[in-house]
Amino acid sequence: MENMTAQELLEQVNQAIVNITVGGQSYKIGSRQLNRADLNTLYKIKNDLMAQVAGSTPGFLDDCYVAVFDRR
Repeated sequence: MENMTAQELLEQVNQAIVNITVGGQSYKIGSRQLNRADLNTLYKIKNDLMAQVAGSTPGFLDDCYVAVFDRR
């Protein structure tokens, strides 16, 4: 994992998100139980990696939009 690029890590995180979405957060086979990573944590990691791939660092106002409503 040390030598992986941000793009490669992003692909891994996206696959983990798909696995949770399709297969659920946890499952049990016999007496064994598997708990996958927390979905909210994966989304935070995804946002950070997307910013790295885009060439910027995550900031306070990322994903923030402004709307102007002009009464006419």
